[in-house]
Formats: sequence, C-alpha cells, structure tokens
Amino acid sequence: MGGARFLLGVKAALGLPPVGEGESPHEITALVNTGDDVWMHGLRICPDLDTCMYTLGGGVDPERGWGHADETWTVHSELAAYGAEPTWFSLGDKDIATHLIRTRMLRAGYPLSAVTEALCDRWRPGVRLLPMSDDRVETHVVVDDPDEPGQRKALHFQEWWVRYRAKLPAHSIVPIGAEEAQPAPGVLSAIEEADAVLFAPSNPVVSVGTVLSVPGVREALRRTKAGVVGVSPIIGDKPLRGMADACLKAIGVDTSAEAVGRHYGSRRDSEDGLLDGWLIHEGETAEVPGVTVRAVPLIMSDVEATAAMVRAALEVAGVDSE
Repeated sequence: MGGARFLLGVKAALGLPPVGEGESPHEITALVNTGDDVWMHGLRICPDLDTCMYTLGGGVDPERGWGHADETWTVHSELAAYGAEPTWFSLGDKDIATHLIRTRMLRAGYPLSAVTEALCDRWRPGVRLLPMSDDRVETHVVVDDPDEPGQRKALHFQEWWVRYRAKLPAHSIVPIGAEEAQPAPGVLSAIEEADAVLFAPSNPVVSVGTVLSVPGVREALRRTKAGVVGVSPIIGDKPLRGMADACLKAIGVDTSAEAVGRHYGSRRDSEDGLLDGWLIHEGETAEVPGVTVRAVPLIMSDVEATAAMVRAALEVAGVDSE
C-alpha cells in the first residue's frame, strides 16, 4: 500500500536507484495529495508529501513507514505534560524541524510547491514531488457526534483516521476547498506531457480521489495522450493496510478491485472515466468495461516486486521501461 513505496518501485523499474538521485533518461513526477494536511501546534503538517520525501530520500522510519528514522519524542512528551491538544497526534523531534521550515516559508509568502522544492533540496528524492495544489484543501469526514447522540459533526480527516481509527462510520467525505482550488504549477502539464500516468495503489477516496477533486485534473487525464493505468489497492476484497474499506463505504463503492476499477471508469467508454488499464492481484478476476484488466502480483513485499508490478503497468500503458 501507499504512494511512497510505489514510487520506490517506479524508480527501480526505470533504472534509477530507489533511494536518492541517479542517472536515467526518464523523469518521474509524483502528484501528491494534500487533503490530509493539517495545522498542529501552529505548524503546517503535510503527511503525504513528507512520507514521499523521507522515503525516497532515505530518511523514513522503516518500521512505521512514516516519520523520521531514529526519531526522538522529547517535544511530544513536553506537550503532553502541558496537556496541549491534540494529544492523539504525535510529532517527532526531527519531524518538527521539517514543519518549522515549511511553516516559516509559508508565512513568508512562498507557495507550498516552492516550499516542497526547497525541502527536497536536502532530501534529494530523485523524483519531482508536486503538491496537487498550493491552495488549502482539507479532507473532512461527517460522522455521528460521539459526544452528542443524534447529532452529526465534521472531523478533519486526521482526527477521524488517527484518533478514531476510522471506527466512526462516515456519512460523507468532503475535500473542503477543492472546488475553489487551482492545480499547483506543473501539475496539469505533467499529466498532459507524460508518456504514462499511473495511479498508485493508494486510498481511492482520500488519496487519489482528493487529487482528482482539484478542478482541471480530471480533464487533463481525459485529454492526455499517455496511457493511464491504475493499480488496485484492494486484494481479496480487503485493503492490505489502512481503512480504505471505511472510505469506500462512505461513497457507496464496494471493497473490491472490480468496484474500484469501475469507480475510476474507462476513458474510452464513458464521459468522465479515467483509466485505460487496471492491474489486479494474480489469481483474481475483474470486469471493468472499456478497460484492459491484467492480473499480476501486487503485494509490494520489496522494491523488486514493486518494480515488476510497475513494469507491467507501463506495458499496459504502451511504454517500454528500458
């Protein structure tokens, strides 16, 4: 699961070292969800951008799959001693440095895309990381209020996901601010000028879906000449990690590879579909009208397994990875 781990395989499939920079005739651009972004303790936190940056730059905690390796938690402990809310969201000491730099630059007037580029100067991920938008977009989840029976309330996605572990049934999931947002510089041209566009096996609702909610992104995917191929995040009718099933239920989509493929739809056979190809796990079957479906191993057990999956996606997209 996850875009960061998927990107390690993309780099390997195209002859780049999975971690860090390297020589290759290919260029990779990752359009990253910012709907999970949140203000905490006066700092702007961008979980998806940071996880990609740390992972590709060699600094991620390999056990957790997010945050810094060899992290310490002194500031978190001191905040807890003060009773500072939110107590359910942990920030490591090293991670806080990233958020301090980001917040300082944002408050100085730099857009998020420029801030991300500056942060990547340190980490050298070997991939161009672009936030989907420089505008503030935050995913909120409408649930039954746990403190007021019979009432509903909207929670920031992070509170629903981290504090409540998505156990509160979601009535709706809404990317607040998306309708007014603009794609970050380079987002639309990256899609339109690509040789292949791949949907990572990420959450179809709150990761990929939030990127698609930014005006212009769907239209760019519809008109690009590149093959557009998605990788299913669902294996055996279950998400491998996370709580994607809770998100899919909120939008009325079954938790199956076929249902998610149909949710994205066909570019050829529908007015708003996005896919030319769809990868599902070996041994499974799915019918997605107008879309080439191929079954291959999808478990990202290591970089080479992921690279093999990426090469299969590129083949479906009509691109030679050599």
